[in-house]
Amino acid sequence: MLLDAPTNSTVIAEYRQRTPRSAELARAARELFPSGITHDGRFLRPYGIYVDAGKAGRKWDVDGNEYVDYFGGHGALLLGHCHPRVQAACAEALAQGTQFGANTAREVRWGQAVKRLMPSVERIRFTASGTEATHLALRLARAFTGRPKLARFATHFHGWHDHMTSGYVSHFDGTPTPGVVDGISDNVVLLPPNDIEALRRTLRCRDDIAAVIIEPTGASFGRVPTAEGFLAMLREATREAGVLLIFDEVITGFRVAPGGAQARFGIRPDLTTMAKILAGGLPGGAVGGRADILAHLDFHAADESGFEKIQHPGTFNANPVSAAAGIAALDIIATTDACDVANAYAAELRDRLNALFKSTRSLFAAYGTFSAFHIFLNPERRAIDPAAFDPASLPVQELKAAPRPLLERLRISLLVNGVDINNWPGGHVSAVHTDADMAHTVRAFETALFRLAEEPIL
Repeated sequence: MLLDAPTNSTVIAEYRQRTPRSAELARAARELFPSGITHDGRFLRPYGIYVDAGKAGRKWDVDGNEYVDYFGGHGALLLGHCHPRVQAACAEALAQGTQFGANTAREVRWGQAVKRLMPSVERIRFTASGTEATHLALRLARAFTGRPKLARFATHFHGWHDHMTSGYVSHFDGTPTPGVVDGISDNVVLLPPNDIEALRRTLRCRDDIAAVIIEPTGASFGRVPTAEGFLAMLREATREAGVLLIFDEVITGFRVAPGGAQARFGIRPDLTTMAKILAGGLPGGAVGGRADILAHLDFHAADESGFEKIQHPGTFNANPVSAAAGIAALDIIATTDACDVANAYAAELRDRLNALFKSTRSLFAAYGTFSAFHIFLNPERRAIDPAAFDPASLPVQELKAAPRPLLERLRISLLVNGVDINNWPGGHVSAVHTDADMAHTVRAFETALFRLAEEPIL
């Protein structure tokens, strides 16, 4: 749908009426950015909202509309918008400078905070993003093992660099996505999620696998959930094969529990990638793990052992303002029940949404674990009981399917009623969402269901 195209949708007409300044900015953005956006997850037709303020679990667009926010900074804001301690730490650091080209005391404190929380972290290296973190983890695994290939699970997301693009939402046969050369995709082995026998067969018949990487709670923070007991079997299989296990905790880190999914499930990976909450909502990522693996970034170890060190510059590695935000956020998470509060809110929200879906005879279902909720849009129109919905009973591609016309009308309907969810669709819950936020959310979904039933395209 074009920005100004005529519509017979009442909900889109109302959305346009409520968001004229967002529409104006969207027109300007389309002269600058492909599709007028700077992140694929922000794509929405006819256009997305433009936000200029947030506080706790809510945010406000440039037209003054207020939303309960479940985008949550793409998962970075467990503590919500503008947490006073995080804001104060950032302000203090910002007043002192943003880039020194030198070591800082804050980066030491930041690293110590991570090491205290994450069970597997013996050494750590900061990066500027989660994508950079998974890229560096792969390079470390290859250098340490001397093996060229990475094994991944289809539908799991590990950033946008070349090794991670196939098999996330497309190219499930492992062929390269546009712009990726065959030689890179040839060195990635895609495995079906939750299939331990497929993993074992692969590790038995190959001696070229450096590492296996996984989102420990499942693809897209549990949209395709990890089967019970799978992580323990994965750890055993990789250890027996001499293959490194990488936990991608970019989302789960400091959210599932203060020590991440590895602490919650009692599984110790060899390497862990982190971002989002790590930097308190500012840009920042990291790789942590075994000291002997991280030694491949160490000048002294390279000199003493005679191997070639991995080169890893990065202008904004351990940026002092990100470090300040990260120190404050991690201390709050370590000393409060923030993770438990967010997890409990999400569980209640899923239950209340499923009660709504059942009472209105909707074909949707809400599911998820920890502080996430996912909305199953039921593209095959299966007869389901939302209260007893079992995502493990469905093909993974069906779980990740989101028919765009339906998805966009759902999001628009919710925005008109003051709720913003992610494009998958679903959301990240924060520790500062309130009972009022939940009540507002359920009412918005109820209104949206009635509006969707009236939409001509649907």
